This record gives sequence, C-alpha cells and structure tokens, in this order.
Amino acid sequence: MATKHIIWRLHLKSPPKHVFTLLNTAEGRERFWCEKSSETDTGILFEFPNGMKYIGKVYERATDKVFKIDYFHSSVAFELEKNAIGGTDLTLTNSRVSNDEYEQMKAGWVSVLLNLKAVADFGIDLRNHDQGKTWDQGYVDN
Repeated sequence: MATKHIIWRLHLKSPPKHVFTLLNTAEGRERFWCEKSSETDTGILFEFPNGMKYIGKVYERATDKVFKIDYFHSSVAFELEKNAIGGTDLTLTNSRVSNDEYEQMKAGWVSVLLNLKAVADFGIDLRNHDQGKTWDQGYVDN
C-alpha cells in the first residue's frame, strides 16, 4: 500500500520542557489533544469526543527533545528544539500515512498543533468538548 508523510512546524514561546510535558504525560495530552489519556505497558490510550479510541505504542522518548509514537497505524515524531528566545521550535513528522487517511490526518494535525500552542503559550483550550460537535460533524474545535 502506498503511503505519504506529513510535516508541520510550530513556533512556541514555551520552553521545550513545558512542551515535552504536555506531549509525554496523560494530563498534558488531555489538556490539548484528547478527552482522556492513560498509559500502560501496551502503550498510550487516546480517547476522543466522538467515541474513537486508539492505543499507540511509544517508539522513542528523549526528555525535552523527542516524543515518537504509533498513531492510527502511522508513525508520529514530535521533535523539539530550543529556539533563540528560549521557546520551542517543534517539528511534527507523520510517516506511513495511508493515501485514504492523508487529507484528514493533515488537517487534523493543524487542529491539534494550534491547540497545543494555545494551551502551552496561553493556557487556553480551544476545543468545545461536545460529543455532538466533533470532527465527524465538521467542527474544527473538536
């Protein structure tokens, strides 16, 4: 099966330590990414407002630098680099994305990353947390 990859970059005022904590902890992921998150020996459980669940294996963790996971049968790497102002330049690389999932995944990462910035830099969660107003119904603030 042919696959594609997605690369997005994000400039944050927050330092890598803060951004890594949001990515690496269940509490952090719940603040910007998913409704519920937990971690066991088998991986990270992501639960979304539309009822979808996924358990993704952690491939790599390098404190304040790299967080790489299996995410919906693709590979996602968050690479964090301290920038000139003491904040973070984040690069997301999503590899092995199936052709039929590509457009949705590409757009979905914009939603996730902009909410990460809102939470990390401003302490604001932009999501609506309404099960009736999810990505499936065309809401970007899922």
